[in-house]
Amino acid sequence: MSAPLMRRVAAEALGTGLLVAVVVGSGIQAAELSRDPGVQLLANSFATVLGLAVLITLFGPVSGAHFNPAVTLAVWVIGRRDGTGPALREVAAYVPAQVAGAIGGAVPADAVFARPLVKFSTHDRFAGHLWLGEAVATAGLILLVLGLDRIGRAALGPAAVASYIGAAYWFTSSTSFANPAVTIGRAFTDTFAGMAPGSVAPFVAAQLLGAALGLGAVALVHGRPARAADVAVPQGEPRLASS
Repeated sequence: MSAPLMRRVAAEALGTGLLVAVVVGSGIQAAELSRDPGVQLLANSFATVLGLAVLITLFGPVSGAHFNPAVTLAVWVIGRRDGTGPALREVAAYVPAQVAGAIGGAVPADAVFARPLVKFSTHDRFAGHLWLGEAVATAGLILLVLGLDRIGRAALGPAAVASYIGAAYWFTSSTSFANPAVTIGRAFTDTFAGMAPGSVAPFVAAQLLGAALGLGAVALVHGRPARAADVAVPQGEPRLASS
């Protein structure tokens, strides 16, 4: 990506904020229109799938559309060997921007529905099976994002990632937050999609563990990426300047 770092950071903050706004806003709307938890989750997950696909399509060419510290860290870790990943200073800029964007995204979502702009959630999600669900969901997300790149299908990212998150809403007990920034942002809204502040830390820990497991799965399935210097170049074929 050739965009200046400040533009990329702005894209990550804005994109993460809009993602949280979609998640929180659709959750509020769903809770107002139906008392059935199944219908509420269906509406919330469907809106998230559509919103996430649009946001990845829009911001992907600028920043990579991580919107997720776990993804940013995984891309950095796996890119260190071959020099294709972001620099540490870029990671240090992306992650705070994602967290700030997530917190900021909850505020307008509440405002649109005439809710208090900032009210910490009372929705407790403190349970071992939920942490396991987060680890599984995040591991699958990392495997998908990095795996698509390994097989040369990164262009399918908007549809594939959105579809995976939509499915993970239903096959995990935690409804698949799979994102430390979004987890933190959802603590700032006492609505259907909210999360009590006391439940945040274990969720984030489980997500980071899941990211590590996802990296292991990528190495197991796809192997290590070859270094540029390790790739054989036929005689007479020009090498890239970075070789």
